[in-house]
Amino acid sequence: MNKSFFALSILLIVSCNTSTDINYPLTEKKVMVDTYFGTDIEDPYRWLEDDLSSNTMNWVDSQNEVTFDYLNSIPYRDKLKKKLTSIWNYEKQASPFYRGNYIYYYKNDGLQNQYVVYRKEFNSDSDEEVFLDPNSFSDDGTISLSGLYFSNDGKFLSYLISEGGSDWRKAIIMNTDTKQIIGDTLTNIKFSGVSWKGNEGFYYSSYDKPEGSELTDYTDRHKLYYHQLEEAQESDKIVFGDKKLKYRYVSGSVSDDNNYLFISASNLTDGNKLFMIDLVNNPEKIQTISDDESTDDNIVDTDGDIFYIFTNYDAPNKRLVKTSANKLNRNNWKDVIPESKNVFSVSAGSGYFFAKYLVDAISEVRQYKYNGDLVRKIDLPGLGSASGFYGEKDQEELYFSFSNYYTPGSIYSFNPDNGEYDLYWKPKIEFNSSEYTSKQVFYESKDGTKVPMMITHKKDLVLNGKNPTILNGYGGFNISRTPGFSVSNAVWMELGGVYAVPNIRGGGEYGKEWHNSGTKLNKQNVFDDFIAAAEYLISTNYTSSDYLALIGGSNGGLLVGAVMTQRPNLMKVALPAVGVLDMLKYHKFTSGAGWAFDYGTSEESEEMFQYLLNYSPVHNVEENTSYPATLITTGDHDDRVVPAHSFKFAAHLQDKHIGKNPVLIRIEKDAGHGSGTPLSKTIDQYSDIFGFTLYNMGVQKIKL
Repeated sequence: MNKSFFALSILLIVSCNTSTDINYPLTEKKVMVDTYFGTDIEDPYRWLEDDLSSNTMNWVDSQNEVTFDYLNSIPYRDKLKKKLTSIWNYEKQASPFYRGNYIYYYKNDGLQNQYVVYRKEFNSDSDEEVFLDPNSFSDDGTISLSGLYFSNDGKFLSYLISEGGSDWRKAIIMNTDTKQIIGDTLTNIKFSGVSWKGNEGFYYSSYDKPEGSELTDYTDRHKLYYHQLEEAQESDKIVFGDKKLKYRYVSGSVSDDNNYLFISASNLTDGNKLFMIDLVNNPEKIQTISDDESTDDNIVDTDGDIFYIFTNYDAPNKRLVKTSANKLNRNNWKDVIPESKNVFSVSAGSGYFFAKYLVDAISEVRQYKYNGDLVRKIDLPGLGSASGFYGEKDQEELYFSFSNYYTPGSIYSFNPDNGEYDLYWKPKIEFNSSEYTSKQVFYESKDGTKVPMMITHKKDLVLNGKNPTILNGYGGFNISRTPGFSVSNAVWMELGGVYAVPNIRGGGEYGKEWHNSGTKLNKQNVFDDFIAAAEYLISTNYTSSDYLALIGGSNGGLLVGAVMTQRPNLMKVALPAVGVLDMLKYHKFTSGAGWAFDYGTSEESEEMFQYLLNYSPVHNVEENTSYPATLITTGDHDDRVVPAHSFKFAAHLQDKHIGKNPVLIRIEKDAGHGSGTPLSKTIDQYSDIFGFTLYNMGVQKIKL
């Protein structure tokens, strides 16, 4: 490797004020007032919620024109795009899996917009073949593959596709032997997988199609359907979710022996009820396994009439229990893998369970027998994140992947009998991991809570307070931020940048208590943790406010929006992506009401209303205030966090912000919440984000 070829340097100018005056599009204000508990709240940009309106479409076009005029003026934007394209151009592969007589795997030869599905015959010297190529679905890569679901014997496949990044899916059924399409395409599927019952048909979930905009209109009744192979979708039977059983999220899963259907039902993103149908002996009766939405209960595997349930009932950090079909009551549940001080997830493969613990957000994996006996602790290749360790009961080998913030993911083949593993596949990427280092630190938040953070950068970094730094946060929905490699972050660090990720409250890194301490009336803890992370990076001279950028997506977009309105001078650049930004109305769009466990709603109490109002980014943009250079990003087809959140936030910023820092919105056409975004669009977006960030930190030139 030619080291000098990949080394990049940044030339910083003395002044950080590079912005010029921008003529923002005029956004019309209309008199709109909502009243909450006797308090009137103006909503002058509500008209931007109507995604079908020509006025909204024109506004989008005018905003994009201003934004891209600015981005195109950044002198090194094209150099960044060229570098991102160059490093991204390497073969990428996902861990293989077995179905029927074949081993399947996803692979991208470098710059393909979507990963291609390949397969090879098992125990054969036959060459690989292209099984399914999503790049053929559309010319621009905006139609993506969002899931493969095989029947148990691998003979049939139902695959889901997404158009323009939407959460609405279509299902296409295929005979895997002939690759012939069977029957009609199923439509209007949302928040669903597919679970086959033998080769007869399959279960899937969906909502009634909204009468207005499918991108914004409210959806709240999820139903589980059964589709009989080669029958019309109109004849699909509702299995669960009729008028007597109303839930916002419903899913179905059939046991490997096809004897049982398990149904998970919930109204919020946290907690669920669990039901069972005996498909052989009593197919019309729905039996209750757990009837308490305050806990998470999910079936991991079955062995005859023995059910293995992963639960946080009486175990905030989770445990694996077992029970039988005739002893469903929780009083009969017996521990298989008991709760520990570290939260974990569990998978099954080759007749074993694999518990993947998080120890300060770092992976630790243990292998167990079905009776709960510990087989071994698996020595991983290093400190980072391991995923995989799943497969069929009779598989002789399993696969897992391993990566961290500076090590691209490699795949390993694992022998479950002796615990040994071999390198199966390693990427050939133009990035020298040996030049980088990650350090985990523990800093103190406002209330004294210790919070971990991973800081990654070149080994020769000088702590002079002038290093361009990206601080990336999330803090919500029990989601854990664990080390993982990203090409975009690799480019940022090659540029001399620092990349930092704190494990703030609201996440799942330390179990239920850690999650709950960042929800509802505790949500400010999340913002305080993120602010304290920034202050740590500044106090230790990794960076300073002039060279600090905050970035986060979805709930992380809320995080950035809240922090930049509370502490506008803390950072130089703010990058809220597809953010939840109107906290008084988020639950009125699509399935947003399901997020109430984390946020609460403005209607549930006056106390909750006032709390949300106090941090809602849309409602806390103040007149005559200088905000950091801001690039809001969203997609016009985002039907999870509707783009109106970002539209209204941008309008308020452009109206009230003073100073020369740009406050812009970049609206990607034919794109959604992020999933399935074609690589070409991803590269363009990061070219813009990095260019905008460096330019507003005072970087005049980059030398490649």
